[in-house]
Amino acid sequence: MLRSLLLASCVALTLPVAARAQTGATDLASLIECRGDIAGLTALAPALEDPLKAVALGWQPLPQANMFMTEYRLASPIRVFGHGTDHIAFTGSSVMAILDLPDPRPLASELGLETAIDTPAKAMFGKELRSEESRDAESGQVLIESVVLNVSNVSSHPGKTLVGCSYSLDLPEDAPDTDTDAPAPEGAPPPAPGGQPR
Repeated sequence: MLRSLLLASCVALTLPVAARAQTGATDLASLIECRGDIAGLTALAPALEDPLKAVALGWQPLPQANMFMTEYRLASPIRVFGHGTDHIAFTGSSVMAILDLPDPRPLASELGLETAIDTPAKAMFGKELRSEESRDAESGQVLIESVVLNVSNVSSHPGKTLVGCSYSLDLPEDAPDTDTDAPAPEGAPPPAPGGQPR
């Protein structure tokens, strides 16, 4: 009887850990597939700022092959758009999976993306999936949350396809010009090193 109770207690203790690990992977895939939101991306900021926090999530920091990207190897692969990968990257306000696909065009076509650049050396596709207005609770300022799906290649990663999502929180275009040194709205992701990968 005591052995059964002990076994049941051990199983009960491991379930939340397994659920958290699975949820973390699912959340990352959701962010990459543009099923997440800016708050989900912002929640990853501590891991991007502190390599030890990234390691605690099971992410192995990788050497910087592209000055505009911060890359990690995952302890467990995730699936995005039907492809498995254990290689992710962040750039600006984007989170991306790096896939073993030599040509990004078939995936971009499958996802119904618009062509931005399509040359033999560089291909970049994208599409805004969501654009929603919200009001900042503290300032009352109207903000636009935009979610854009991107597929591209990059010269620093030959034979690979980058697929991911950009999340942004901006003022409406017709908003009066405000102080550019003002703090970012609450919930906006912190600026990441670099910009768009080349």
